[in-house]
Amino acid sequence: MNLYNLIIQDKEEVTLNDVFLEEANRKQFVQLIKEHTYLKELQEYGLPVNNKVFLQGSSGCGKTMTAKAIANALGKSIIILNLSNIVSSRIGETSQNIKMIFDKASRERSVLFLDELDQIGKARGSDDKDVGEMRRLVNTLIQLIDYYPENALLLCATNHPEIIDTALLRRFQLKINYEMPSKEFLDTFYDNLLSKFPEDLKHIDRQYNISFAEAKDHALTVVKGNLIKKLEAETQSAKI
Repeated sequence: MNLYNLIIQDKEEVTLNDVFLEEANRKQFVQLIKEHTYLKELQEYGLPVNNKVFLQGSSGCGKTMTAKAIANALGKSIIILNLSNIVSSRIGETSQNIKMIFDKASRERSVLFLDELDQIGKARGSDDKDVGEMRRLVNTLIQLIDYYPENALLLCATNHPEIIDTALLRRFQLKINYEMPSKEFLDTFYDNLLSKFPEDLKHIDRQYNISFAEAKDHALTVVKGNLIKKLEAETQSAKI
């Protein structure tokens, strides 16, 4: 399989201000960005730089956007890999593909974002019929993470942290949790999202107990419906 067919091409430019984050999480990411901005100075003092970050929690709550925002803040390219796309029936081929991705990211000093880590990072249980092969795959991933250079950045994400191998989890210096947004947080999100539209379009029935991604889809669908009704009414009036 061609290496570039595995990488998700995403040129969207996102800043950290575009990502709705809990304040504690935001502070950790600001610190992370500053560490890599002053990487050489920190290394001169023998201080370790965090470069392996584990993002866990609900889908649609900003994990991918966070990775893109960090890459943008550091002026680095980002390599996005959805691990559900890379898993092959032949474990050896999967290991080789992952090695190639890590080599590319290390060489280019990129931000490497691995989504759906649970696809290959599952705990190595003895009841797995392919336990031997899966263990070798997880061991390969652990070794790649261990030797990932400090001046590159690795972010891994999962919606199912409970099934990730504990030895793999220990490799990450930062573990950051993404929770479903509260009603108040979603209201702030809605206010920000709708602010660019005219008053007659921004009034919608807000939904709660959903992710930011779901809220965005809902809000924009309603706004589009309102705009279409407005345009249809204007067209009808012009005909009279």
